Amino acid sequence: MKKVSEINVSYSSDSNNKVFIKNSDAAYNLVLAHWNNNTIEFQEEVKVLLLNRANRVLGIYDLSKGGVSSSTVDIKIVLSVALKCHASNIILVHNHPSGNLKPSKNDISLTKKLKKACGYVDIVMLDHLIISKEGYYSFKDVGEL
Repeated sequence: MKKVSEINVSYSSDSNNKVFIKNSDAAYNLVLAHWNNNTIEFQEEVKVLLLNRANRVLGIYDLSKGGVSSSTVDIKIVLSVALKCHASNIILVHNHPSGNLKPSKNDISLTKKLKKACGYVDIVMLDHLIISKEGYYSFKDVGEL
């Protein structure tokens, strides 16, 4: 008989200490506090804010690190992490090392694809933030999400 790996599912929560995200400012301030200030202008990174149905933070997932002008976002990995922690909502966050907060064509395309993919598994993509030390761009705030 061939041996097959088992999948274990577990969940642990300290529900008394969860941070509530009520808007893009709150998301930006939280994620900026978890960003390495020494590399925010050096290297592009992508993180995913994972939230429950009440928009309380379950965790922040460090998805990828890239180069000066790009970083990989694998939609399968985003969804698998969100599903594994039973996230109901997510916020995608990445930095632009240049400090330019204007979304690229790739940023816009990715946002549309990820939002559509999330819809298939009943996860709401609440926002996509592009951040720098000085501020952020919110796809939701400008009506693009």
